[in-house]
Amino acid sequence: MALEKDVDCPTCSESQQFYRTAAMTLHLGKKTKWRCPECGYGFVEINGIDTLSA
Repeated sequence: MALEKDVDCPTCSESQQFYRTAAMTLHLGKKTKWRCPECGYGFVEINGIDTLSA
């Protein structure tokens, strides 16, 4: 799994390179936490479904 990924940050209003801050396997699948280095906005992704809101 990659340590960084390009995401449209809702706080910065532009595409940023988010960094993976944590990852673990749950009974639901792989859980990954991502954080924007510019503003600190973070979101969680579980099995490819994210909590990213725009």
